[in-house]
Amino acid sequence: MRTLLITGGTVFVSRYAAEYFAQKGNRVFVLNRGSRPQPQHPNITPIVADRHALGGILKTHTFDAVLDLTAYTRADVQALLNGLGRFEDYILLSSSAVYPETAAQPFAETTPCGPNLHWGAYGTNKLAAEQYLAVAVPHAYILRPPYLYGPQENLYRSPYIFDCITAGRPVYLPGDGSLKLQFFHVRDLCRFMERLLEQHPARRIYNLGNPQPVTAQEWVQLCGKAAGRPVQTIGVDKAAHPAYAYFPFRDYEYQLDVTAQATLLPTLTPLADGLAEEYSWYRANPAAEMRRKPYFDYISREIDP
Repeated sequence: MRTLLITGGTVFVSRYAAEYFAQKGNRVFVLNRGSRPQPQHPNITPIVADRHALGGILKTHTFDAVLDLTAYTRADVQALLNGLGRFEDYILLSSSAVYPETAAQPFAETTPCGPNLHWGAYGTNKLAAEQYLAVAVPHAYILRPPYLYGPQENLYRSPYIFDCITAGRPVYLPGDGSLKLQFFHVRDLCRFMERLLEQHPARRIYNLGNPQPVTAQEWVQLCGKAAGRPVQTIGVDKAAHPAYAYFPFRDYEYQLDVTAQATLLPTLTPLADGLAEEYSWYRANPAAEMRRKPYFDYISREIDP
């Protein structure tokens, strides 16, 4: 049993992680501002505070590990480190957005990082957070996943396709739907962090993800299979309409080299199984918080008026 601090704990990845580790018998503290319902588990204790105004609220605690799943900037990491007392391990959830789109693919952990035209400030801020942490806590682990998915997803990705399926609407795809996408199940993320805490490998930075990407068309059809319904898809002229206005991913494909990940976690959740699990959660939680985007409005107004 470990004592863990997880930043967030109320939405998607951080909530899933808090519940995952609590169910494994760990003592879990979640640090958040208390603006959303807290996870309900006897092993989870909320610490309600803003990471940028911690004062001494964490100084008396000792943590076996800090799982920083909500840091977006250098200032976020710096503020948390300044507020912590004693801790052993530190894991930062970064992003594949730290790799420039111009670099050779698949991106390896040794690929030089830098600005990415498609991700903008999100990627450069994540990189700055990584760089600060690597100096401040040299033994920290940094994780760079692709698109995360699974139960409790509040990002309008798979749930958008499920909404299309439920409403009997077609899914509009960029071009011919050959855009390649790489995914990683949120449970596999938790399993990987668990392996890090168990084995303490010497490597400090890991790409994460399913080894094989899928096309946008394949992903949509897998969502349909998860829902048990056929899905009609319609291609959209990429020169006439920006993909992100009607589809939940940018028209940007990349692939991560996850060879190092496989040494610690060789078996992953098959994408079809993970989407079926997410669809079951989607059906059981119709009132879940969701960051819906106006894809339907754009389609009705600009593509299929």
